[in-house]
Amino acid sequence: MLKLRDGIVELYKKVATSLPPDIEEALRAALPREDEGSAASASLSIMIENVRISRETLRPICQDTGVPVFFVKVPMGLSHVELRETIRDATRIATAKVPLRPNAVDVITEKNSGDNTGIGFPLIYLEETGGTTLTIDLLMKGGGSENVGQLYKLPVEDLQAQRDLEGVRRCVLDAIQKAQGRGCPPYIIGVGIGAAKDQVTRLAKDQLMRRLTDSNKVDELARLEGVLLEDINGLGIGPQGLGGRTTALGVKIGVNHRHPASYFVDVSVSCWANRRGRLIW
Repeated sequence: MLKLRDGIVELYKKVATSLPPDIEEALRAALPREDEGSAASASLSIMIENVRISRETLRPICQDTGVPVFFVKVPMGLSHVELRETIRDATRIATAKVPLRPNAVDVITEKNSGDNTGIGFPLIYLEETGGTTLTIDLLMKGGGSENVGQLYKLPVEDLQAQRDLEGVRRCVLDAIQKAQGRGCPPYIIGVGIGAAKDQVTRLAKDQLMRRLTDSNKVDELARLEGVLLEDINGLGIGPQGLGGRTTALGVKIGVNHRHPASYFVDVSVSCWANRRGRLIW
């Protein structure tokens, strides 16, 4: 497992210091849409310059290197216990080597572990597959953007949100309006719809691993993603909440079957630096 551990350390380094190409391209595409000399234009320019400096100097894009979230597809026969410990070992090494900001704080003692490991930290989701390839996806999820996420139980009377896709649209818009520019927009927004609270929060985070350029395989959801992106950018919140035409770079929606009595919607928000990457082993 030593080579795998070292590979995960390198994955940490890549994700922390280089923005995915689709995110950078979206930032560049947004720049000419903002008025020259505006706060929105200045903010986007700083973000783009930040990405360049981070890539060239191999320094983290943001001082908050977030909560590491691993989505792992495991071939049959590979020990889940060993894999979890390998990821934790790699996390300790990467924290010192990259470096990453230590973010794992004990809820009772308020003591920081100093190495980004602790109870349930990092988050590791394992899914066994029938293949022979180990696929490790890493999302480094910042605290500020995590704080502005919202969970809804439809129907929501105040929003006139019923148990349908229009109700989902109203919930997502409500979440972004409540954020009021906190969490470092322009956002990438993941939405999960399903039967249970724990299910939809995981599903919403899954959506943050999708490329901005992909297209939802469900036509109704693809249309809703486009409508929501247009609606959100019409709110005028703008980059860093300073006003402008670019409040979000993308909206991605995932669904599971639901219980007849339950309709949960989770909105997971990423800051503009949606740091994600993949290791195939």
